[in-house]
Amino acid sequence: MEFLLIFISAIFVNNIILSQFLGICPFLGVSQKVNTSLGMGAAVAFVMTLATIVTYLVQYYILNPLGLQYLQTIAFILVIAALVQMVEIILKKVSPALYQALGIFLPLITTNCAVLGVVILVIQKDYSLLQSIVYAFSTAIGFALAITVFAGIREQLSLVKIPKGMQGVSIVLVTAGLLSLAFMGFSGVDGGLRSLFGLD
Repeated sequence: MEFLLIFISAIFVNNIILSQFLGICPFLGVSQKVNTSLGMGAAVAFVMTLATIVTYLVQYYILNPLGLQYLQTIAFILVIAALVQMVEIILKKVSPALYQALGIFLPLITTNCAVLGVVILVIQKDYSLLQSIVYAFSTAIGFALAITVFAGIREQLSLVKIPKGMQGVSIVLVTAGLLSLAFMGFSGVDGGLRSLFGLD
């Protein structure tokens, strides 16, 4: 039941983009079409889950035993960057079709602060490895959901007449704010489920 709560909470209640405001750059930059948003979401899910496993092992089997916890952020950035490069090289050799499908999204993930945020949050929340994997994958689904919904709204906005003063970045930011407010409606779900299943 704990895993279900982590899953629901990471997707809806504490959405990485709309509640924690991490990963805003790809959210605003790559969300013009639903297809590209889905591609970005898939790439983030793959890298975020893999990065969480590797950084968890680095934290608990290298940094903690050697007393190097203060190097956490630098170590995690290096691990994520190396991981993205390695995944890119392996995909190019093993599955050129998948590599073409992910295309430009893999290099973009290196600079996506949502990935770094998740791997640090996992350590701060003191999750087990299995909980960390569930949290990372759920957060990636939440990321994909937010960016895809936002892309769908932006596609619809391109079909309507918007007042001149609100065109461009203005309407995008207003829409993002309204979407964030909509996701705030899920804020009581986490506590409600916990009390329902007696996990408080």
